[in-house]
Amino acid sequence: MLPRRRFLSHAAMGGAALAAAPLFAGTAGPGSVLPTRGDIGERSLADARHDAGQGRYRPPHLLGLGGVAIGNGFAPATDAQAQQTLEAALDSGARFFDTSPWYGLGLSERRFGHALHAHPRDSYVLSTKVGRLLTATSDVPDTMWQSPSPFDYRYDYSAEGTRRSIEDSLQRLGIERIDIVFIHDLSPDNEEDLGMPWAQRFEEAAKGAMPELTRMREEGLIKAWGFGVNRPEPALRAVQEADPDIFLLACQYSLLDHEQALHETFPAIAAHGASVVVGAPLLAGYLAGRDRYLYDGSVPDWAPEKRQRVQTIADAHGIDLRTAALQFAAAPEVVSSVIPGARTAEQAQANAASMRVRIPDGFWRDLKSERLIAQDAPVPSAS
Repeated sequence: MLPRRRFLSHAAMGGAALAAAPLFAGTAGPGSVLPTRGDIGERSLADARHDAGQGRYRPPHLLGLGGVAIGNGFAPATDAQAQQTLEAALDSGARFFDTSPWYGLGLSERRFGHALHAHPRDSYVLSTKVGRLLTATSDVPDTMWQSPSPFDYRYDYSAEGTRRSIEDSLQRLGIERIDIVFIHDLSPDNEEDLGMPWAQRFEEAAKGAMPELTRMREEGLIKAWGFGVNRPEPALRAVQEADPDIFLLACQYSLLDHEQALHETFPAIAAHGASVVVGAPLLAGYLAGRDRYLYDGSVPDWAPEKRQRVQTIADAHGIDLRTAALQFAAAPEVVSSVIPGARTAEQAQANAASMRVRIPDGFWRDLKSERLIAQDAPVPSAS
């Protein structure tokens, strides 16, 4: 385990409002950090809505870390850099860590395990995913991952494949248990790679992965399971046909785009008694100053103007866009955690600082007045 670096926290700078920064400063490349602005308090990053004694399992930690960048998504990172990022996330208060065999073709899981295995297992929550099995190869497939591990993958949502996937993940992670398992990328947007209509794969999972994960939950091998998807259809179907506990919904609830999730997906999940982990709350960097919107690289035509209008109001209230985006994503009652990604220690630390900023109530009123967010969208209170 590498020695820990010492990081100067924003709170250590005195907790005062930071100086105003140019719009989207530091957008030049991977690892850039939008400066945190606003009054930073000592707010806990625990989720006050968590109650381990009642109902379905809900992670007790509001802030987490998503594992895409740790798996060399978008740009490569060294093992040392990944270690420093994960240690900084821990030092800053993040306690929910999400990874997947898919991320870097096993690379993300190995890096998470290397950083986490020395920490008490009950001090953090870990989720990973099933749906793809990895096999060693000298002919690595062309994917979004930069310098991935030397593995190929195939889809398998069967009971046997699910059990094997979890066992393989435990080996890569080097830990004794996984808290949450998400059925991964079984979604309409992934049909080309799935090789068939997503509904056909869903039937495979309904007969295999879903009952197998329920058995694992009943056996105490995992605490919860659900779906990790970028579209709402699988989640809406799952709450009708199975017994999931929690959903990782990426690309569906953000400061710029949230009405469908707020009015359709979230109510259905809440009625089932399940909760939501918000993935990509920063739209893969777009709400932290990058000119990259989610995972396909194209920025929607409407997004630049809307982002600029939100930024103008943020400037007037002395806060930054990343802070507003993270706190907005965490505000709904059904949301148990938000898991922004981070490539560097500085980004991980900035995410934690953003969750502690006291955002003026007037900021949210102005966004609603300008119809930049839904009138009934939950927002955090400054108190």
